[in-house]
Amino acid sequence: MNTPLEGVARLTDSGLIRVQGDDAVKFVHGQLTNDFSLLGLSQARLAGFCNAKGRLQASFIGFKRSQTDLFLLCSQDLLATTLKRLSLFVMRAKVTLKDASGDFAVYGLAGSALTNATKNIAAYASDTWAKADLDGVSLINLYPADGVARALWVAPIDTPAPVGAALSTETWAWGEVRSGIATVTQTCFEAFVPQMINYESVGGVNFKKGCYPGQEVVARSQFRGTLKRRAYLAHADAALQAGDELFSPEDSSQPCGLVVQAAPAPQGGVDAIVSIQISAFEVGGVRAKQADGPLLSLSAPPYPLLQDI
Repeated sequence: MNTPLEGVARLTDSGLIRVQGDDAVKFVHGQLTNDFSLLGLSQARLAGFCNAKGRLQASFIGFKRSQTDLFLLCSQDLLATTLKRLSLFVMRAKVTLKDASGDFAVYGLAGSALTNATKNIAAYASDTWAKADLDGVSLINLYPADGVARALWVAPIDTPAPVGAALSTETWAWGEVRSGIATVTQTCFEAFVPQMINYESVGGVNFKKGCYPGQEVVARSQFRGTLKRRAYLAHADAALQAGDELFSPEDSSQPCGLVVQAAPAPQGGVDAIVSIQISAFEVGGVRAKQADGPLLSLSAPPYPLLQDI
């Protein structure tokens, strides 16, 4: 990498929903694509919140601070809408939901900043989605970006900031793209079933858990061999942004996919996560915005894909 992914970034575009009460775990487990009933205090979960048609309305990184206190980190631009939608399902459950974004600070740590933050944690595990707690701070390991270790740092707002060189939010966003793990934002609200952004391959979907909104559609997409779209990495020498339509030379009359998220690349141009038809990836020649728009250089995601069954 021409620009090292190194340091500490304050992530103001991430919001936190706090779920508290005796039924907190049961409630979250019944609404999201992943298993929260078996979630330990040393783990986090990637998960999606779907509508009845299996389309993602939000994505979360969820973790517990206790068995009755659970946090869901999501894109800030979807938090208010998502909180309202989740609240509709509370009914008689012993649970309260609130926007805790103003009560907690969220930072992204990369490289030596993560090493500094974990040096005093005796039981620290480097596995993806592992979680460690120390003095009120929760550290959650993320997928690496181009081999660089990364984590989220979540703590009460008055906690001293993590130690490390300042890392711009733009560079952190680029690292998010290079990790291949997509975050659902307002731009792609209800645009994808989880498999279209590879969530089944990166620990974001549990096919053995019970029902949740959209569960039948998500399961049918997996078990009937009907997956036609996946997420891939892309680079363009022209501007790209989330929501841009993509076109394949196979059939330029209609889009073959969308840009999920994008960020300026340190070496120039723009890197992106795109969700496109598998056949379009195999053929190549995909262009952005219109049939004769900027050409994309496509590559496989930086993790193996779980094949449909």
